[in-house]
Amino acid sequence: MDLFSPVTALKGVGAVRAKQLAKLHIETLYDLIAFFPRDYEDRTKLLSVAGLQPGEPACFEAMVISQPQLSRIRKGMELVKVRVADETGRVDLVFFNQPYVKDQLNYGESYRFYGAIREGYGHQMQNPAFEPVDAAGVVTGRILPIYPLTAGITNKLIGACVRQALDACLDSLPDILPEAVQARYGLCSAHFAYETVHLPASFEALQKARRRLVFEEFFIFSAGLAAIRTQRDELHTKPMDTRHMEPFYKLLPFTLTRAQQSAIDDILRDLASCRPMNRLVQGDVGSGKTMVAAAACFCAIQNGHQAAFMAPTEILAEQHAVSLAKLFSPLGISVALMTGSLPATQKRQHKAEIADGSAQLIVGTHALITQDVAFHDLALVVCDEQHRFGVAQRAALSAKGQTPHLLVMSATPIPRTLALIAYGDLDVSVIGELPPGRLPVDTFLIGEDKRQRLNAFIEKQCEASHQVYIVCPTVEESDLESLKSAESFAQTLRQAVFPHRRVGLLHGKMKQADKDAALGAFSRGETDILVATTVVEVGVDVPNATLMVIENADRFGLSQLHQLRGRVGRGSAQSYCVLVSGNRNEQTRKRLKALCATTDGFKIAEEDLALRGPGDFLGSRQHGLPLFKVADLQLDMQTLMEAKQAAGEEIRDAETLERPEYAALRARVHAVVLQAGNSVHALFRQSDLALN
Repeated sequence: MDLFSPVTALKGVGAVRAKQLAKLHIETLYDLIAFFPRDYEDRTKLLSVAGLQPGEPACFEAMVISQPQLSRIRKGMELVKVRVADETGRVDLVFFNQPYVKDQLNYGESYRFYGAIREGYGHQMQNPAFEPVDAAGVVTGRILPIYPLTAGITNKLIGACVRQALDACLDSLPDILPEAVQARYGLCSAHFAYETVHLPASFEALQKARRRLVFEEFFIFSAGLAAIRTQRDELHTKPMDTRHMEPFYKLLPFTLTRAQQSAIDDILRDLASCRPMNRLVQGDVGSGKTMVAAAACFCAIQNGHQAAFMAPTEILAEQHAVSLAKLFSPLGISVALMTGSLPATQKRQHKAEIADGSAQLIVGTHALITQDVAFHDLALVVCDEQHRFGVAQRAALSAKGQTPHLLVMSATPIPRTLALIAYGDLDVSVIGELPPGRLPVDTFLIGEDKRQRLNAFIEKQCEASHQVYIVCPTVEESDLESLKSAESFAQTLRQAVFPHRRVGLLHGKMKQADKDAALGAFSRGETDILVATTVVEVGVDVPNATLMVIENADRFGLSQLHQLRGRVGRGSAQSYCVLVSGNRNEQTRKRLKALCATTDGFKIAEEDLALRGPGDFLGSRQHGLPLFKVADLQLDMQTLMEAKQAAGEEIRDAETLERPEYAALRARVHAVVLQAGNSVHALFRQSDLALN
């Protein structure tokens, strides 16, 4: 057997078991070795019976002082009861549907047990693990790894399979970290780390193993980024003349904030260099990212090139096209719109204008990347709300030009620690302040008992000719969860609460044309109240919308709540956000109150990261965060910085990974990039960097 032998090579693993393991993405022996525990149980310390605390699992040694009794309490339910004791006290053990226990626990003999006293049931423990004192060491007397599981797979089975895999091929596991790096940063070997993480002799050894595995994960990812950056640095483009921006600044009806100007300066430096720009402009909702992108478009057009501006929805593309055309019309800059729903005649006209260069700024949706859209001289690609576009879509649009500059924008504030990973392949500009004069959105947390007052407040906003968003977390009724359905909630409002108001509905299961129609009606003021799911998180500006109501707010992350709140406060009138939640959990309420306390998206993002963790905060699939199995971005920031430094020193250029001594590292980088399916993968493909 070797590392890549199928799991069926193991004793006790047949076709059925292999299929079950595949659900955990375990198909080879290497997959088993790299299938890390999610937690550990400390079964090394023995307590007395008197020392057992309710709700706290612990090991103890005790003698069976009663004959085990088997009873059938109802159909399909069998119960074994037995009493055990030591010199400090006694405890009743209850085993559900384990009739065999009656014959395994013998009166007068001593055993070691592991379990927790149930609160509110006296001195009772349910279904503890146990083993004879003279055979201790499997169930007790060790640090037990706890693995993620699926149907048909037990922790005991995973443990047994892992031990077989370690015995069979641990010696053949390559150590991808150079010896010099291991020595410099005091890291243990790969063999020690992988064996110890599954079979820890002590928590001290486990800590050493974990640090090595964390470092390895960060090193692999950082090596990939280093290779990408060096490859990207080798690309060349013609520098642009960035000295003549004054006509653009004179167009603006307001003064740019310092943060906006700083972002524009970053972009202009990129455009003036010989290297294609690959920059993210990260700003809070309402921070003025569109104007920053407009400055970049102006510079490209001033230099005789075309610029493309891709938006995630048709209605948002239309809004951008209108606002940019209005902005640039005094300078005679031609703005064309390209969306899927354009009439055929208009499409043909716009395609011709794009192809011959008479259309200078092209705003659109995914329609921009269709094969029959040919650009005359595309030099700049702007992607708005970058997390809504797949990397393949961004790459396809970039392929329409000759090494065009890429500018992506995100309205999701991300803590700087997280941005090191999430956007490691991009240069980042942060717009950390709002335009002057913008009123902060007042935010309140209420319970269901304030429903009537809330309805009265909604009515008051409508009477003042303002509009209201109401966001629900689900679309259809669920028997499992008592969440409000957008559809039924909208129906209730129309029939019973606001029959005199125009109530619209918007959710993700609607056809795109119906979505656009619903959002368009709200944008034009034809709808008073729009009941929606999070599909409105990225939407058009509706300055007349002054109230955002979020039902079951506890079901959302802070950053998502902040994003939703950003849909209001776009006009001159005071705006409000009301969080409705009946959840009384202290941690949940603390999280929601944090949103009420500030409108600073970056502070909220830091709080969200602290309370929920990076996986919950970003969502690895949506935002391109690689699936780190061991590393914790909060706990391991120092290790991250060390690994980034080490990778930068080792991977000096793209060819470095092609050297024979880096073959194992090259394979791991390639595998991680492929599994993550993130922007890094796309850039590897884009740059034709050979990693296999």
